[in-house]
Amino acid sequence: MSELNSQLFSAADSLRSKMDASEYKDYLLGLIFYKYLSDKLLVKVVELADESIEAYDTQIKQTELYRELLADEDVKDDLIETLVDTLGHHIEPDYLFNVLADEAKQNIFQLNDLNKAFVDLSTSYEQFSGLFDDVDLTSKKLGSDDQQRNITISDVLKKLSEIDVMGHDGDVIGDAYEFLIGEFASEAGKKAGEFYTPSKVSDMMAQIVALGQEDKKLFSVYDPTMGSGSLMLNVRNYLNYPESIKYHGQELNTTTYNLAKMNLILHGVRKEDMRLRNGDTLNKDWPTDEPYLFDSVLMNPPYSAKWSSDASFLDDSRFNRYGKLAPKSKADFAFLLHGFYHLKDSGTMAIVLPHGVLFRGAAEGVIRKKLLEDGSIDAVIGMPANLFFGTSIPTTVIILKKNRDNRDVFFIDASKEFEKGKNQNKLTKEHVTKIVDTYKKREDVEKFSHLATFEEIEENEFNLNIPRYVDTFEEEEPVDMAALGSSIKDIRQEKAASEKSLYETISSLQYDKENEEWIKGALEVFKRGE
Repeated sequence: MSELNSQLFSAADSLRSKMDASEYKDYLLGLIFYKYLSDKLLVKVVELADESIEAYDTQIKQTELYRELLADEDVKDDLIETLVDTLGHHIEPDYLFNVLADEAKQNIFQLNDLNKAFVDLSTSYEQFSGLFDDVDLTSKKLGSDDQQRNITISDVLKKLSEIDVMGHDGDVIGDAYEFLIGEFASEAGKKAGEFYTPSKVSDMMAQIVALGQEDKKLFSVYDPTMGSGSLMLNVRNYLNYPESIKYHGQELNTTTYNLAKMNLILHGVRKEDMRLRNGDTLNKDWPTDEPYLFDSVLMNPPYSAKWSSDASFLDDSRFNRYGKLAPKSKADFAFLLHGFYHLKDSGTMAIVLPHGVLFRGAAEGVIRKKLLEDGSIDAVIGMPANLFFGTSIPTTVIILKKNRDNRDVFFIDASKEFEKGKNQNKLTKEHVTKIVDTYKKREDVEKFSHLATFEEIEENEFNLNIPRYVDTFEEEEPVDMAALGSSIKDIRQEKAASEKSLYETISSLQYDKENEEWIKGALEVFKRGE
């Protein structure tokens, strides 16, 4: 665990005994986010004042400079306007994170000041609206009265103040942020885990959807079940013009939607480059206005979730080409078809789903057959079990494309590509590289991959169960019966010698009347060979 991650995790100790992980992560993540906004503003102030960061190497000095500049009526308005233009926000000096943390160290911190800071940001700047709603500073779980709540939050502020947020680039901060989500997901189970995709799985999917599109100067990514937003963010690591990406995402859970907004801002995504919506992906299509087709679509939807599957959806342009709707009890194909509908003809889609989508029949079989007949399914990658928080089931990553010139499907069985962890199995960088390189080459590798023709898939009645195409059976080594017989003979001889020795030892024992019956009984047992 890195020093940064250790410090973040340490800050959780003040809340651990008061509430469960699914709740205290909201406080920590909200406060870390506020610290990031505050610390970034101070660094920007030094830059705008045309001063060196070496001369203003502490936040005390930076805050003093900020106060001096705001006290100058000729400078104040221009400074605030420039901060808002470049950062998207400004914070009054009295409400800066470091100022509040210093007050906490002096035991003069007031909860109302932090609350006012949140309210000011949320009401003044649209991108922060609702982002601090889950940091409930009036909750009795923080303490029975204002004084106790003050003490609890003061303790958290003091611990978080030790973190040098600006000493790392934005990606490291984002990684630490996702580390927290991951840590708390493992404690909180499905409550927290439902919005978290392990980073290496996310990384693998991002690499695949970026292939062949690296040089696009304008690139759009869409995640209709975006969770924390990590799937979308990872794509930029594999594009040559990452600053020009447009992020489009939707999330049903409001708390999780807010986390995704925070995560994108933490990674330096400008408000004009993100279009995010808090809503139900399946019941009402979004986006419906331009742009509604994207260069890449990435998804890790809730597995086998329930949905309405109302007959009216047969007229919906997302689903009407496939003859059937995904069943009410399993929305997996509804999510897949929604994402695929929003993919550009030149784009690539990657979606994580349970293995059942590969072989289940009825309506799902009809949809799968149509996708295969259209040549839409490019690859099927079998992932190891127990990779995701909240579920131990093995999953599959399906790669889809439009307008392919063939209908073959490339199968990769990566089910054994993992490192065993304490709670979850993990992919390593080497595992990801092996999977992506194999996907690029699209060649058969014994017991790992196979390029199946459409005719082969048709012969299998459009069943995509991976073992039908990639044989991973390992023959056991033949047993040497002669050696086995000899070994058994040796064991029997050793046993007989041990029993003889034990019989002789017991026979030579001196014993009194009280133990006579027991000793004779034991000797009888040895005589009978029991």
